[in-house]
Amino acid sequence: MVPVLDVDALIGDPQTRIIVCCGAGGVGKTTTAAALGLRAAESGRRVVVLTIDPARRLAQSLGLTTLDNTPRPVKGIDDTLGGSLDAMMLDMKRTFDDVVEAHATAEKAEQILANPFYQAVSSSFAGTQEYMAMEKLGQLRLEADRDPDNPRWDLIVVDTPPSRSALDFLDAPKRLGSFLDGRFIRLLAAPAKAGGRAYLKVFSAGVNVATKTLTKVLGGQMLSDVQTFVAALDTMFGGFRKRADHTYALLSDRMTTFIVVAAPERDALREASYFVDRLDEEQMPLAGLVVNRMYRVSAPGLSAARALGAAEALDDEDSGGPSGDASPKDPGRTPITQGLLRMHAIQAEIAARHESLAKRFVAGHPGIPMVEVPAASGDIHDLVGLRLVGNALAGS
Repeated sequence: MVPVLDVDALIGDPQTRIIVCCGAGGVGKTTTAAALGLRAAESGRRVVVLTIDPARRLAQSLGLTTLDNTPRPVKGIDDTLGGSLDAMMLDMKRTFDDVVEAHATAEKAEQILANPFYQAVSSSFAGTQEYMAMEKLGQLRLEADRDPDNPRWDLIVVDTPPSRSALDFLDAPKRLGSFLDGRFIRLLAAPAKAGGRAYLKVFSAGVNVATKTLTKVLGGQMLSDVQTFVAALDTMFGGFRKRADHTYALLSDRMTTFIVVAAPERDALREASYFVDRLDEEQMPLAGLVVNRMYRVSAPGLSAARALGAAEALDDEDSGGPSGDASPKDPGRTPITQGLLRMHAIQAEIAARHESLAKRFVAGHPGIPMVEVPAASGDIHDLVGLRLVGNALAGS
């Protein structure tokens, strides 16, 4: 028997301080994170939900006109048990700017923020979004822990970036740190740091040739911008790696747990399988799997084949049967009944496929707690819809 993911026990446990919702893009991570945050808040927890979803659907679902890099209170929740709910959306560049301003002198920070290469890296460098998501998580945790007796939040729910590559947010700090303190960047930075005659003493003719080649490839201004950027950022290199290591350790802490979110489709469950295996490999705490948008049928005993057979039988009856000597008792009702039967057949077929795919995942990952969330009839765009999703997550 498949163990059930007990969401209420999870969010009700005061030892659970961080929930990370991860999965492939388009499987409902944002909605799941918002629904978990709302249910936890209405059960008495002080919650902040951090989303990295560029579609901004979380703001709409929570009834907010906009989300930005500052946690904002969500109005309209049931706070009778003393809970609260804040929500925010990662502003990648603003977070990077905050890091620079916090860990560099005012003069250095001004140089870095004005540098064209920094502006490109902070806005679009591969992995920056994932790295800054981890930076922001670390900031939220520090703020939450500032007053242990009366923390601003006692639960942080993270909606991870919609990356195609599984668990990019775990790898990004390592990748970005390696880029920033790598030998290639050091080579580019050396001319700006050494300068004049000292540069000639430090570097061989071969390095001079390499620099000239890079100048041709990147352009003189681009190379100069990189050199100036790295020289100004030099004092922060160790800080990037140190904070990345700290946040990585935070993710494997016993107060953190992961929920893998999937849709009942082959590719999404294949990604979910990779997520589960990777979390196990990294020894990250996994709470379980949420399978969103599962099709259910109102008459589970009526298979797709039987429904189609009944619709065809009505066709025969309507046409007078094989001998043509009979007529339906109520001709006006027959087309409606046939339409309903055919619609049921389509839904039953989809539901059977969903169930088969879910069973295949369970067979490959026995013991992983799971909960299925039925497909909604429309988009989730308000707190009422999020409560229904929360009920489904809790098995209600």
